[in-house]
Amino acid sequence: MESLSSTKHNHNPSKPNSLHLENQPQLPPEPSPLRKIIVVASIAAGVQFGWALQLSLLTPYVQLLGIPHTWAAYIWLCGPISGMLVQPIVGYHSDRCTSRFGRRRPFIAAGALAVAIAVFLIGYAADMGHMFGDSLEKKARPRAIAIFVVGFWILDVANNMLQGPCRALLADLAAGDQRKTRTANAGFSFFMAVGNVLGYAAGSYSGLHHIFPFTKTKACDVYCANLKSCFFLSIAMLLTLATAASVYVKEKPLSPEKSTAADAEDEGKSHGMPCFGELSGAFRELKRPMWILLLVTCLNWIAWFPFLLFDTDWMGREVYGGTVGVGKAYDMGVRAGALGLMLNSLVLGAASLGVEILARAVGGVKRLWGIVNFILAICLAMTVLVTKQAEHSRHFAPGSHDPLPPPGHVKAGALALFSVLGIPLAITYSIPFALASIFSTSTGAGQGLSLGVLNLAIVIPQMVISVTSGPWDALFGGGNLPAFVVGAVAAAASGILSIILLPSPPPDLAKAATAAGGGFH
Repeated sequence: MESLSSTKHNHNPSKPNSLHLENQPQLPPEPSPLRKIIVVASIAAGVQFGWALQLSLLTPYVQLLGIPHTWAAYIWLCGPISGMLVQPIVGYHSDRCTSRFGRRRPFIAAGALAVAIAVFLIGYAADMGHMFGDSLEKKARPRAIAIFVVGFWILDVANNMLQGPCRALLADLAAGDQRKTRTANAGFSFFMAVGNVLGYAAGSYSGLHHIFPFTKTKACDVYCANLKSCFFLSIAMLLTLATAASVYVKEKPLSPEKSTAADAEDEGKSHGMPCFGELSGAFRELKRPMWILLLVTCLNWIAWFPFLLFDTDWMGREVYGGTVGVGKAYDMGVRAGALGLMLNSLVLGAASLGVEILARAVGGVKRLWGIVNFILAICLAMTVLVTKQAEHSRHFAPGSHDPLPPPGHVKAGALALFSVLGIPLAITYSIPFALASIFSTSTGAGQGLSLGVLNLAIVIPQMVISVTSGPWDALFGGGNLPAFVVGAVAAAASGILSIILLPSPPPDLAKAATAAGGGFH
């Protein structure tokens, strides 16, 4: 009745309703049902399935194409570069997207389609390179390498284009409800673990190419065919989950007026690209707790990235004593490494559920982070011992240059390292992100910008490791151990700084630190 009355007395009858609605306060949106949150969170399983395949199989694959071990790390530069550039740009524009399909779903659909195209290019790089003139007699296949690099960079850009809007859509569906927000984060982390387990399990099984017999070709051996088969399953899973989420979960389109108003507000705050202008402004306003958090996080990822990059290669080269493309030992080691990563994911999932209990047991989240960093340092140092044990017990079959698999105790020791590392990885995926949110809340800074700044403390060390790990390893005669040793030192330094310098979160917010979750891609 009030609206009718206002319309009746308005002197400009052409726009009465819009004038009235602009002055009327809008009610906050209602949180969406849990089933919709779960459907959107399940996309993480499809994304992480492909990411697990990247971590377990792609470094050996690029060496199979003829890229030297020293240069293989440069391929991985795409991940941190795209994380640093693509995520802020996509996040900024998805906040202001006025598509009739919603703000987030167009980016999710485009990202999923781009992932499918990229995976096809990667899987068929050897075949397409041979078709365009690569000789199978030569170790290096330049055309296949070029196609692989293009596909790999598209894949990492697409993954970053997909994940940011997916997390933002979960926040939109939670609509500020803290319980729903915690449930959405927990669901996303759970499906990440599911994708990890499925991806590493697929990577460790050598018979998948029998399901897709056409994958084995003249230019693509059994290992390559298994990689193709894994990627086919990855494409099917991701497209199915992304389509289900896009069809089932509806978004309310953003009005062009609101998007224009947001753009005008950003233009008044920053010059050039607003998303990067706001990020640089956040750096200038950082308080001491955030600077210490960035330092500890930076050292933490200097420790993690060499192992995440070369873990299966370490199993194939150092533990099993194999050579890329020669005999079966290297491939067996890579599959054993994929099994280790699957065990790592199982421990990670279990440890993620117990972060709050562990923090209470040791006296706080910063002490817990310090302790697990020491565990990380010990495990990375133990790779040297496992390698020496494997070399000492290496045997060859009569008349063969291909080493036999290592003894059971060596393999068990290597798999135990993979498993134990799931505990510090669970803390790495949760506590730093939660502390960034807490410090930004206590200082009045924006949470989105604070997490964006924290992301730089993750991707910049990755870029440094990608550029330097190959030459550093080559300086000491090749292999992966030199980078692992540097990682052990960085992990120990991170643990010391976490315990001594990192401020404790306020008591009333400490519990939130153990409930929040994060991830790396």
